[in-house]
Amino acid sequence: MHAPPNDIDALIAQVARLPGLGPRSARRLVLHLIQRREQSLRPLLFALERVVLSAQCCAQCGNISTDPVCAICADPRRATGELCVVEDVADLWAMERGGAFRGRYHVLGGTLSALDAVGPEELRIPELVTRVRDEGAREVILALGATVDGQTTAHYIADALAALEVQVTALAQGVPMGGELDYLDDGTIGAALRARKAL
Repeated sequence: MHAPPNDIDALIAQVARLPGLGPRSARRLVLHLIQRREQSLRPLLFALERVVLSAQCCAQCGNISTDPVCAICADPRRATGELCVVEDVADLWAMERGGAFRGRYHVLGGTLSALDAVGPEELRIPELVTRVRDEGAREVILALGATVDGQTTAHYIADALAALEVQVTALAQGVPMGGELDYLDDGTIGAALRARKAL
């Protein structure tokens, strides 16, 4: 019979569950934090406690923020008439990291997927249509992954927006088939954004 894990083993197990970290990386990270308790562990603990209490979805775009409306939506300079639609917050952050886009975003919360039983009602597509109408967007840029689900979602959105007077474009060159935005470098995202095409 195994003894229950001690606190350090339990912490390693929790850290190992994070994306991109396995047991070995988790052990190294936890050891680093413990050995530098005052410089690393306590500030991290404080930051995590604050985020647990304050993190929320932006009421307008779906970004993660500590305010009801994120800094991007609250910035009047971002009201350019361009609305960039992304699958999830990681993709929004990837677009922002490149600095090529200066408009506003709309996070869908996924893509249409028959295999996973994700239909339009599970995504934020009705909210997108409402935003385009209410904000008077001139262009909707579909920055969705070049996957079958991403392209299916893009065509569904284009059809949903067809009755509105808005140009619908999609990212072009630079985004490989099967690629996901979060894994692309800033230059590739910037080039794809500049070379967007009508859908």
